[in-house]
Amino acid sequence: MTDSRGPLRPTGAGRAVAVLVLVALAALIPLLGPSAALHGTGEAEVPGAGGIALLRTVLFAALCIPVGELFVNRLARSLPGTETGHPAVPRSWSPFAAAAGFAAALGLATLVATGNLVPGEVADIDVGGLYASRDGKLALLEVNAFLVAGLCAVSRRPVTQVWPLAAVIVAEALRAHPTTEHSPLTGSGLTLVHLTCAALWAGGLLHALRTLRLWSGRNGTAPGAALLGLYARVAVLLLAAITVTGVCSSLRRMPPETILEQLTGTAYGRALLAKVLLVVVVAALAVWARRRLRRAADPLTACAPARAEVAALGLAVAASGLLTALPVPIRW
Repeated sequence: MTDSRGPLRPTGAGRAVAVLVLVALAALIPLLGPSAALHGTGEAEVPGAGGIALLRTVLFAALCIPVGELFVNRLARSLPGTETGHPAVPRSWSPFAAAAGFAAALGLATLVATGNLVPGEVADIDVGGLYASRDGKLALLEVNAFLVAGLCAVSRRPVTQVWPLAAVIVAEALRAHPTTEHSPLTGSGLTLVHLTCAALWAGGLLHALRTLRLWSGRNGTAPGAALLGLYARVAVLLLAAITVTGVCSSLRRMPPETILEQLTGTAYGRALLAKVLLVVVVAALAVWARRRLRRAADPLTACAPARAEVAALGLAVAASGLLTALPVPIRW
């Protein structure tokens, strides 16, 4: 729709409604996903699987936001013309993300403290028992890391968030591969790279679009197009790393001779297939945005497919949270 002044942009209320709808849709994936994925597989559902998946989704999203902000702010400072000062950046969402991550990590730690069961009352929670198990120590590490990240986010040096955020990623990589698994360090290394690149990609694109919106009314289109182009070049490498580590991790858990059967016959395989399809959609949107950025008369028309890419990435994050709450079909 247009008027005499050009294309009409969504109003603030319209954007808010769209964001709420997307958040609600993303929340339905972890909440309803376990039952749907397990239907007809004969596998037992983990108690409280929907809640676990939702908490893990919030934790992943809370990780992506500050990692993306640090990444894109670094890219913005590397643009020509910014050597003498820091470019304008949007208001940071990192403190809010850290608070959400702290709450999610605390909820997950509570579940670990009750033997991975939903507590019926406060007396069921054995906080001291967290120090006695590997999963408990990792859960406590994530709680404390998000707390420190929040303090760093509101300090004079928010870049120091990188250390507690790195601790969360390491803890998640170790948690995903227990010591009973064959070559757990290899699995943890793959997850470490996969999760880091995914956080840079999803969180980075979100913050890049927020930065472009701020810059569009101040500096014209050239700086914004340069930032989006720089992000796009790095995103190609991130996508390659995500693809390689994702394939390797899948083959470790589902050997080649069984993978086709497990993609449709197990809950984990079904959720993984859904995530793969979402990533394919995201990649197609990224290619579309890159073509517009290179060939369109106005490079910032690439923002339209990039916004759709952010929405699809949000659904992929929710699918990742769902995967963590489903039984893993490890076959050695």
